[in-house]
Parts: sequence; structure tokens; C-alpha cells
Amino acid sequence: MHRRSRWDGNRHGSAAPALALAIALAALGNLEAGAQERPQAFVGARILPIAGAPIDDGVLIVHRGKIVAIGPAATTTVPAEAERHDVAGRLLMPGLVDTHSHIGGPMAADASDPVQPECRVLDALDVRDAGIQKAQAGGITTANVMPGSGHLLSGQTIYIKLKDGRTIDDLAIHSADGTIVGGMKMANGTNSRRDPPFPGTRGKSAAIVRSRFVAAQEYQHKIERAQGDAEKMPDRDLAKEALVEVLQQKRVVHHHTHRHDDILTVLRLQREFGFRVVLHHVSEAWKVADEIAAARVPCSVIVIDSPGGKLEAIGLDWRTGGILEKAGVLVGFHSDDPITDSRLFLRSAAFAVRAGMSRDGALAGMTLAGARMLDLDGRIGSLEPGKDADFIVLSGDPLAVATQVLETWVEGLCVFDRDDPQDRLWATGGYGASRPQAFTWCCYGDDWGDE
Repeated sequence: MHRRSRWDGNRHGSAAPALALAIALAALGNLEAGAQERPQAFVGARILPIAGAPIDDGVLIVHRGKIVAIGPAATTTVPAEAERHDVAGRLLMPGLVDTHSHIGGPMAADASDPVQPECRVLDALDVRDAGIQKAQAGGITTANVMPGSGHLLSGQTIYIKLKDGRTIDDLAIHSADGTIVGGMKMANGTNSRRDPPFPGTRGKSAAIVRSRFVAAQEYQHKIERAQGDAEKMPDRDLAKEALVEVLQQKRVVHHHTHRHDDILTVLRLQREFGFRVVLHHVSEAWKVADEIAAARVPCSVIVIDSPGGKLEAIGLDWRTGGILEKAGVLVGFHSDDPITDSRLFLRSAAFAVRAGMSRDGALAGMTLAGARMLDLDGRIGSLEPGKDADFIVLSGDPLAVATQVLETWVEGLCVFDRDDPQDRLWATGGYGASRPQAFTWCCYGDDWGDE
């Protein structure tokens, strides 16, 4: 119906001959170009724009990757040349924004130092990883892909669109000046406490971070004093350059933190150095919600539905989202995939509502709030004219346990279609659906995993 190119000829088994693959990719590329040139109208669904009231019997019109119009069928004109998609009985909402994910298996910093801001996920992300297709099956259209949290500072994150791409450049989100956008991953608590050169205590952890920011401030001042004179400029330092971007608020800090005292340490450092920060996980944020609200710092919450994990997360509470919301904090959600499965991301909002968060706040937390945390709310997070045509088609209410993601669209192209047997496997399969190698496709018929 509305297919798209895939990144690998091995998707269904053995590799196709090079010539046949090239012809197929060229043909699919032409189809995609045609789809972008012709307006597409999605008619009949209940639409949740997030930025406005729900629209029953709604119409969404997209063209060349952007939303052109949205409104009730009675007042929204569908262009005569548009390709019509009948989505009556379905629900349509913005694509989900995952503010903290590890899909693509990225590794940045190594064991040589607890603070390595020069390392980039950009240089370590596998866009052909099966986790990206699984995230599409969960309705995720944008993700902040991070390195791990075993360091005080483990490197630069990257914001990506979950398109079907062959290289990282196909997925990376660019700013107006063409640079690839992302944040900076930091962590505290037990993850970064180990043998030297890593810290052994929480106090030493904060001291190391503070000293590195002071050094970056000195580097920044040397550059400013040089006033462009090459002879007065300090030697180039990639780590300090990246921290200067944080100090200049060009790069948001995405900070792993769990315990209430660790959360307050982050807020203390934020006040001292003036960087922008999003608090992630925040298992005990409910204990210090007023302090977080006073600092005007957003929180990206993880909702785990089974026991286990680390001791410092023992205070995790499903009520956190609702408590933070009532305190006036901007609340979003993340999967931390593979900690929770991207395919089940919508459950985070459902659990939060069950525990006291408002329905509207939870749905915004899956979309527009996350976009704001990534400085991307001008492009994504809600269905409004001029924004990117990133949206999902659901079988029913987004918070209902039986609801399925039927289609996922990124910039006007369908990247997941549950009616496609192979896409259905990404949504329903187990181990085999996570392994793109040819042998994993040998054991399943076309109907495998249908129910």
C-alpha cells in the first residue's frame, strides 16, 4: 500500500544479487519521492493533536513531509489530487518521543576516565540494529539515543528520527545551520562509583564534575580573551570544547539520577554552572518535587512494571509522574530501551494515569513534553500545520491495554505497517525479531506471531 525502502537486502533472508537490490532500491526511492509530491489525506479517525482538543471524524493532510492541514471533516477540504487513507474507527496522534533510549547499541566513553565529553554516540550507533524497527513498531518516531550511565559524563547524545536509513546521516536530526543535534549524558549515584580513576563516593563524584566544569570555564575565558588572535588561543581541547557548549546552554545535559539526594546534587551543580538539564529516571523525585519545580527543571520518568534493578531505585513509585505534574514540573517519559521495551512504550503513560497523573498530561508526556526537552517542539510533538508529518495510527485508545500500533509515519513516509507480515514480526516476535541475521527468518511462516 505505502511501502518504503529498507536498509538491508538481508531483511527476509539471504542477500539479493547486487544488481537486483540496486534496481529495487531505486524503484522504491522513486515511489517515496512520488508519495512526497502528492498530498496524502487521512480521513475518518479520531485525532488527538495534543496541542488542542480531540477531533472526532478528523482529517489530517500531509505533503512533502509536513502537516498541511488538520481539522474536522466538515470544515477541512481534501485536495482533489490527494491520496486518501480511510482510517475510520482508528485513533491518530503524534509520533511518540523517547527522550532516553539505547537502541542501536551505542557505546561512547571507555574505562580510561570517568568524564569523557568528547565522545559521541554519532560515531558509535548502528542504524541497522533491529531495535530501531522494534521502536517503530511501538510508535516511536523520535529518540534521544544515549551512551550508558557508567560514567559521570559518558559523552554526547544524538537526536534521531526513526526512519529507514542506511547510515546515521539518514536518521540524524540537524539544526538550522546544518549541525547534528544532541545533548550530553551525565550520571551520578552508584553507576559511576568503582575503582580508580573512577570515584568511590558520591562526594568525590560531585567534586570531579565540579573540577571539570571549572577547567572548561577557564578554557572558555582564554578563548574570549584571545579575541580571535591565533597566537593567544589555547591549544584545542575537544573535551573542554564540548563542556563549553554545555556552559553556553547550546547542549542540554540529560542526567541519570535516582535517589532524592542525588537529584538535589544535580540541581546544586546546575545552579552553580548555569547549564540546562533534564533529570532522567528520578525514582525518588516524588520526595523532592517542590525543589525540582522551583528549579524549573524537566523530568523524564521511567515506568517499570516489574521489581528488580538497582538498590538506589528501590523508592521508584508509579505516582511520580502525577506528583511532579501537580507540582508544576514538565514531565516526559522514556523507555531506556532495553531496560523497557520500545514496543510497549505507551504503557508508561497508562501506568502513570492509573497512579494519578492526568490523561492529558500523560499523553503530552509521550509527545510534546519530550519534544520540548529536546528543543524540538517547533518541529514535532503535536499535530499542527507546518510541523513534521510524524504520527501514528492506533487501533483504539492509546492508554487501553488491547490497543495496537497499526502504522507509524515519519515525515510523511510509512515506516511501520502492522498489516505487513515482516513488520508484524517486529511488533510481536521474540528473540528472532531482535536478530536481523538471515538464519532467524528461517523458522517462521508468514502467519507466525499473528496472535
